[in-house]
Amino acid sequence: MDKTRRGDTNSLNGRVILVTGGAKGIGAGCARLFAEEGWNVVVFDIDDDAGQELVSGLDSKHPGKCSFLHCDIGDFEQLQVVFTKMMGDFGRLDCLINNAVQFPPRKTIDNYSPQEISKSININLCSCILLCKLALPHLRNVQGNIVNMSSIVAMSGQDRNSVYSAAKGGISAFTKSLAIDEAPHGVRVNAVLPGNIITGPRLEFEAKLDDPEGYHDFIETWQWLGRSGSVEDVAKACYFLASENASFITGVELLLTGGIELGQGPKTDVLRHY
Repeated sequence: MDKTRRGDTNSLNGRVILVTGGAKGIGAGCARLFAEEGWNVVVFDIDDDAGQELVSGLDSKHPGKCSFLHCDIGDFEQLQVVFTKMMGDFGRLDCLINNAVQFPPRKTIDNYSPQEISKSININLCSCILLCKLALPHLRNVQGNIVNMSSIVAMSGQDRNSVYSAAKGGISAFTKSLAIDEAPHGVRVNAVLPGNIITGPRLEFEAKLDDPEGYHDFIETWQWLGRSGSVEDVAKACYFLASENASFITGVELLLTGGIELGQGPKTDVLRHY
C-alpha cells in the first residue's frame, strides 16, 4: 500500500517528479539529486543518448524508478502524447520542474527572424504554460508543486538577448499568477532564477575562445561570492522548494546568483578593500 500522505514531501514512497530538459546540465543535476533522495524520476528531453545514459546510471544506483521519454516540448501535440504515456506508466505526479530551454543566438532584435522569435517564445515560455496545464489535475490530487526555471535576465535584461529575456520574464510573471490560482488546491508554484552557472554549454563556449581561462576567471569576478554557481547548487534549490521545508513558500522567485545583481560591474576591486 502506498503510504505517501498528501502534501508530505518527507514520505517519499512512490513519489514522482518530472524534469523537462533533464538529460544534461541543470536538469540532469535535478534528476540525480531527486533520485538520490528516493524519488521516482521521469526525464523528458530530445537528446536520446544522454537521456538513456542518465537514467540507466540512476536506475543502477538508486531504489526509485527512473525513466527517459523522448519529447520535443516545442511540439505541443507530441508533449500531450508523451505526458499521457508517463501518467499511464506512473499513475501519479508530485512535482514538475520546467527546465527545458532553447538558447537563441545572441543578437539585436533587428536581426531576429519572425520564426526565431516564435521558436524561442514557444519553447521557453509557451511549453512551460502548457505543461503546467497538463500536470495540474494530477498535482492537485497530491498537493504537489511546480518549480519553473526562469533566469536572472528576467529581472536584469541582457544585451543582444531580448527575446530570451522576454520569455524568462514571462515565466516569472506566470509563476506568480499561477501560485495565486493554485493556492486553494494546495499546489505551490515557485521559480528559480539562476545567474552564471557552470554547465556544458558554457564550458563549450569558453573552450572556443582565444583565452578561455582568462574569460572564465573574469566571469568569476561578477559574483560577490567570488564564483559561478554549479549544477548542484541549482538542484539543491529546486529540491528545497519541492520539500516540506518550503511548505509555506509559493509564488517566489528564488535568486541563485551569488549576488551578481547587487551593485554594478566586477566585484573583485571592491572585495580587495575588505
